[in-house]
Amino acid sequence: MKKILVTGGAGYIGTHTVLRLLEKGYEVVVVDNYSNSNPEGLRRVEKLSGKKVKVYPNDCCDIEAFEEVFKENQIDAVIHFAGLKAVGESVSIPLKYYQNNLISTLNLLELMKRYEVHNLAFSSSATVYGEPKSVPIYEDFDLHVSNPYGRTKLMIEEILRDFCKVNPEYNVALLRYFNPIGAHPSGLIGENPNGIPNNLVPYITQVAVGKLKELGIFGNDYETEDGTCIRDYIHVCDLAEGHVCALDKLFSKCGLVTYNLGTGNGYSVLEVLKAMEKAVGRAIPYRFKPRREGDIPACYASPEKAYKEIGFKAKYSIEEMARDSWNWQKKNPNGYEG
Repeated sequence: MKKILVTGGAGYIGTHTVLRLLEKGYEVVVVDNYSNSNPEGLRRVEKLSGKKVKVYPNDCCDIEAFEEVFKENQIDAVIHFAGLKAVGESVSIPLKYYQNNLISTLNLLELMKRYEVHNLAFSSSATVYGEPKSVPIYEDFDLHVSNPYGRTKLMIEEILRDFCKVNPEYNVALLRYFNPIGAHPSGLIGENPNGIPNNLVPYITQVAVGKLKELGIFGNDYETEDGTCIRDYIHVCDLAEGHVCALDKLFSKCGLVTYNLGTGNGYSVLEVLKAMEKAVGRAIPYRFKPRREGDIPACYASPEKAYKEIGFKAKYSIEEMARDSWNWQKKNPNGYEG
């Protein structure tokens, strides 16, 4: 049985991926400092899977504490989620983002090399494409970013490319996510943001449950069909499955590979709102606000390469994503704190 280390495994995408790994027969070890997560998420993963998860409440930026994980476990592959992830916050406190995201990854690579762990799936982002020249977005598009969060993702991609050039025995998958939403259909695990959500769907669900007054939509004058921004929303369970597919590729000794993880479909803010209203069963209050700096009109993936090379194809519709998002929120109005 292969053992997978998941950094940041108590987070939103992390918990869903840990659950899927357990379901597929992997043994899982998690390291998470709980800076933006809650231990309850992994307890619920254990309940859903009927299996135990070995957890280290350590910080990946502390290499001595981090090394404990490698000393005590024979790791076969790493999925690296750990990192700060809020675009707006990264603009306000860029040094914190560079320190956290880069140092944690450099420590990880140092320990992987020290303990001869040769397989890594890295949690990258579609933000590395900046404003694309066209849509859908292919993996060979030019890369450019407009905020410190995205810049850390691009820097880490470059570090990994350089690392693999001189260490050809390493297998690395750069997984560029689009917009994860939804929750496990059980309603036991889901997105649990600290404070006011930064992302669209958890903001909508908190309006629907009465925690927030109304949704603010930034801009209704973009060159799109309804004037609002278009994004590629992918169900978090589909995204978790994408990591399992990537692991299979890594174990085939693939070298460095890059994949978009998205649906290939673009939905506007108003289309997502409509799907959420259908799931909730009532209208959700909103108002338009001025455009937000850095937002681009449209961004959605070409999923062709991921399907061709690792057999990954997203299955959930936008209606199912909305249904599961609302199911999680209504069952957990205060998230894991409830």
